[in-house]
Amino acid sequence: MRARRLDSVGGFGIDKVAAAAGHDPEVLRMENLDTDVPPPPEVIEVTRAAIGPWEYNSWLPFSGRYDMKEAVADHVERRSGVRYDPYSEIAITTSDGTGMLDSLLATTDPGDEVILTDPTYAGMINRVRLAGTTPRFAKCQVIDGEWRLDIDSLRDAVSDKTKALFLQNPTFPTGMVFNEEEWQAIVDLVLEGDVHLIYWPSMESILFDGRALIHPTSFEGMRDRTVVLGTVSVEYRMIAWRVGWAVTDADTADAIGMVHIYNGLVASGFCQAGAIAALRSGPDDLIKAVAEFERRRDVVMEELVGLPAISASGGWALLLDTEAMGIPAPEASKRLLEQKVAATPMTAWGESVAPRHVRFVFSREPVDRLKTLGERVRKALT
Repeated sequence: MRARRLDSVGGFGIDKVAAAAGHDPEVLRMENLDTDVPPPPEVIEVTRAAIGPWEYNSWLPFSGRYDMKEAVADHVERRSGVRYDPYSEIAITTSDGTGMLDSLLATTDPGDEVILTDPTYAGMINRVRLAGTTPRFAKCQVIDGEWRLDIDSLRDAVSDKTKALFLQNPTFPTGMVFNEEEWQAIVDLVLEGDVHLIYWPSMESILFDGRALIHPTSFEGMRDRTVVLGTVSVEYRMIAWRVGWAVTDADTADAIGMVHIYNGLVASGFCQAGAIAALRSGPDDLIKAVAEFERRRDVVMEELVGLPAISASGGWALLLDTEAMGIPAPEASKRLLEQKVAATPMTAWGESVAPRHVRFVFSREPVDRLKTLGERVRKALT
């Protein structure tokens, strides 16, 4: 018998598309957040060297290795200009996903409400539900060919039960990047409502078209109202390492660390060694990877010209509004697979905006294969 808390929790839909695609090498694999761009070479070398020595094969410290915490503190400071104490204000988690649930359980109570964007990552929405809280959605809208946050919708989502805003930047699956006005509206709501911002910046430096990184903790008053959930999974292409972190004020960090002891216990020691190497690796590898992802974004948009595709301002994916073409997203996904394009319908990735779309992950396929996308999509949908 399933627990009632699972009544409103659904699947991603990704696994069904992946299973239907099978192992056919002709299929463009655009259904899942994967990439063929490898991690920094030194990461692999350091991880291999750490497998075996006893100091990387221990349960302790429960809240993460001290050298890992120091690397995270330096990393966040470089991005935000804000310094956190490595030993009292950082908890290392077994992944970004575990850190999400840890943070929700540490900062909200059953019956509270948490605001997310629509569209947003289904894993965020359903972790809100698993924590016993209720998701409320701020709509995103397309303006001049790019996603923008509807600030009025954001304000309308606030109630006396609101306990946190749970946001990404860039957002996934849209690739929307908050501008200064949008960040200021978010900051105002957090400070006026005395609530938390749970911020998941898994792609925060994967920015296109010369956009600058705006970090929420750099706004006055936000240092101790923000939980920064970081990871090496996406920016450093270290999906299998499963190492993440939560950075916040000491009291909240202690609560998150307490939850994590009983939820994830401890991140792998040798994977932490690899994560440290990534955070210490310097900017060149990331700059090169971002340029490649931007090139792939550009190719996909060229392939979909004339169709209702919305450009990504950052990240690994973009959306096509198949409802605007008169085709429900699940049906569009089926038709696309018949033309050997695996693309996930965004049915569970929001409330009213997301379900109109299918998602194309452009980080997995090289440019020469992406150049076949337009013909396949038109055969499937037009």
